[in-house]
Amino acid sequence: MYAIVETGGKQYQLEEGRYVDIELLEGEKDSKVVFDKIVMIVNGKKSKVGQPYVTGASVEGKIMLHDRAKKIIVYKQRPKKGYRKKQGHRQGFTRVMVSKIRTSAAKKTASTEEASTEA
Repeated sequence: MYAIVETGGKQYQLEEGRYVDIELLEGEKDSKVVFDKIVMIVNGKKSKVGQPYVTGASVEGKIMLHDRAKKIIVYKQRPKKGYRKKQGHRQGFTRVMVSKIRTSAAKKTASTEEASTEA
């Protein structure tokens, strides 16, 4: 089972127990993060496609680290004009370990189980 999640203006495929590098997020290392913009959940015949998002679904994860990607070089030149400009750029990213993918049905059963154990 995996989920397609939208964050940082991009879409990522997330699976439980795997990590993914996404656009820089707020939060400290080892803190919990929840993604609620789920575009699609793929689970065989129980797959769900959102319009635009799957209602009630969420993906939970833990922030492993904040880092910066490998440097890329941006070089601009205008021929015969003597114009040359060299720049470097390192994009920041956050590595997130996905711990749980919740569908709307799983969320309801989890809340009912918590209510029954509290009573």
